[in-house]
Amino acid sequence: MQYVEVKIHDAVATILMERPKTCNALHPQLLEELSLAFSDVHQEKKVQAVILSGSGSHFCSGLDFNTLRAISELETSEAMPQWFKIWERLSEVYETMLRFPKPIVAAVDGGAIGAGLGLTLASDIIVCSQTAFFSAPAIQYGLVAGSTAALLDFRFGSRVAADLLLTCRRLGAAEAFDMRLVHEPVSSSQIWVRANEIASQCAKAPREAQQATKRILNEGIGENLLTQLTAGAAQSAAACTTEVASEGIRAFLEKREAAWPS
Repeated sequence: MQYVEVKIHDAVATILMERPKTCNALHPQLLEELSLAFSDVHQEKKVQAVILSGSGSHFCSGLDFNTLRAISELETSEAMPQWFKIWERLSEVYETMLRFPKPIVAAVDGGAIGAGLGLTLASDIIVCSQTAFFSAPAIQYGLVAGSTAALLDFRFGSRVAADLLLTCRRLGAAEAFDMRLVHEPVSSSQIWVRANEIASQCAKAPREAQQATKRILNEGIGENLLTQLTAGAAQSAAACTTEVASEGIRAFLEKREAAWPS
């Protein structure tokens, strides 16, 4: 795989996103490789827990805006299926993680933004550095974070979801810890060590009990979540077809204020 590295140490596998120059922005190939990595680790019998992390200074900056711009420049008849495809692919990665039978620990350094925040929410446990932050800024760019909204509501309730989605503010590591969204933040140099400690602790439990507990959490208690993820992906794709979204994408890439159509 070109953009994902998998390492196995004892009973813990680390899945590392490897696009540091783009802050691990999610494009179609990276999404495909993430799914493949989870499938491979699923088959690895000695692995009892997984760490998901990103190389470089950020965990994940969300969907790749260069990919979004390329789609926005297509004719409408060509763009529509591409919009649905990329949001559906993202939603499928989230579903793969939620249904994954082994505990997933997200190790977050730097930003977990937009769809990157979604990856942390689809994980079971979040460990972060003292400089980590979390944000869902989609509406600033005329976009809709449908799947992230569903995950935020599932994990932390509608009040937290509304706060992050509507204000687009950054939630820092200390505040996230105060809200009990993450484990106590550590230094960047210690984040994998701490994530490995927690993953190794999870790995001590018998496989059958792990699997049953995850099913209860993500498919029992969260019985409506998978449906909401699919609906959210469709709403996000539809929002991408608007003039507002096209302008927001261009403004982001051109590093300027958006000139919203009247």
